[in-house]
Amino acid sequence: MKLISVLFVLWLPFFAFAQFSDPSPWPEIRKQRIATLLPSALAKAEVDAWLVICRENNNDPLADHVGCENAGQTAVFLFYNHKNQFHSMAFSPAGESTALKDVNLLDEVVSVERNGSAIQTAANFIIEKNFANIAINMSTKNAQADGISFTQYQQLTKALGAKFTQRLTSAEEVIYQWLSIKLPAEIDIMRKAAVLTAQWQVEAYQQVIPGVTTDADVARFLKMKMREAGVTDGWAAAQNPNINSGSDRGHSHPTDKIIQPGDVIQTDFGIRVYDRWVTDIQRFAYVLKDGESAAPADIQRYWKNAKQGQNAAFTAMKPGVRGIDVDTAQRKVMEATGSIPLMWSTGHPVGYVAHDTGPNLGGSRAVSVRPASLRTLAEGMTFAFDGFYSWSLDDGQPKTISVEEMVQITKDGAEYLIPVQQELILIKSN
Repeated sequence: MKLISVLFVLWLPFFAFAQFSDPSPWPEIRKQRIATLLPSALAKAEVDAWLVICRENNNDPLADHVGCENAGQTAVFLFYNHKNQFHSMAFSPAGESTALKDVNLLDEVVSVERNGSAIQTAANFIIEKNFANIAINMSTKNAQADGISFTQYQQLTKALGAKFTQRLTSAEEVIYQWLSIKLPAEIDIMRKAAVLTAQWQVEAYQQVIPGVTTDADVARFLKMKMREAGVTDGWAAAQNPNINSGSDRGHSHPTDKIIQPGDVIQTDFGIRVYDRWVTDIQRFAYVLKDGESAAPADIQRYWKNAKQGQNAAFTAMKPGVRGIDVDTAQRKVMEATGSIPLMWSTGHPVGYVAHDTGPNLGGSRAVSVRPASLRTLAEGMTFAFDGFYSWSLDDGQPKTISVEEMVQITKDGAEYLIPVQQELILIKSN
């Protein structure tokens, strides 16, 4: 039912489906992240200490990154550099503190009597240490760094007093420096998940019967593959996957549009594995008309242009390069090849969420550039990015090829996590 370039037939290792049913490696990886990456994140952010307040139900977004995902009563987690040494500790209610000690994640767990206050106990410790600045999870730019509630802030400032309240600062930079870097073990997990993400899209295209299959049918096939493998959605379930055989729809849900000969089909799809790491990959197909054995010359040219833009962005991705400069590299190709201008960024960090913390690969066409676009790439970062080319369909509506791949940043530049799509997938009409 389809023709596929040999280079595009992705290898599906024998670990495929069983791999993510194993016990999650997150507990050990989290421990390594705290011990090896957090000290330098504090130093780069130029703060003495980072404080996270946790509680039951409506918890901080980073609770399970620091170890307080099981908090019942209020607990305080504190991470700090002091006298050239890194320390991690928790002020936890009695009872809960016993289990927390058993986890062996932190250097020290201070048990707080059930009628006591973890916030006041932590505040007393901070005052005793006389930290010059204390980062807390409040941010207007990053939802992952905006976990402290108004009432928690009130309790903390009351416990610290006016002098130390003045030393509170946003943890935005600490969290940026910490979350934007992934350990090699994490990248390996994302690589394995990316294999499945791309392979399933190929298999989904194999099910297409032009004139019968709808975009929503393709989406249902991918949902079935996810259920069978025990993985979940990489982003909002209603918009994952996004299957689009018509004009551009942006981030959207798949419709009941029937796939027809001559359509270019976009699949934007991501999975979450171990309830932790996500993927974000797009694959494109062309539906052959009767008598066609290849895509028409104009479609082939659009694909080639998109790949050219992708290669320009990929080549630009190196440590120390700003996100906006990666976007600019592709925009130059788009202009040279006659693409319609696009509003979307070339790419974004991907990891714990589809649009993760880190440099944005965009901004070169924006009137007001996002601060994240001015941040520089660093070794250990992971991105999803698109190769763009856009044109007008017969009805005047835009259609965009945005072939999306995932990369890691190494000391030498970008490295694809999996083999990239080299050619359009071709779907026969009969």
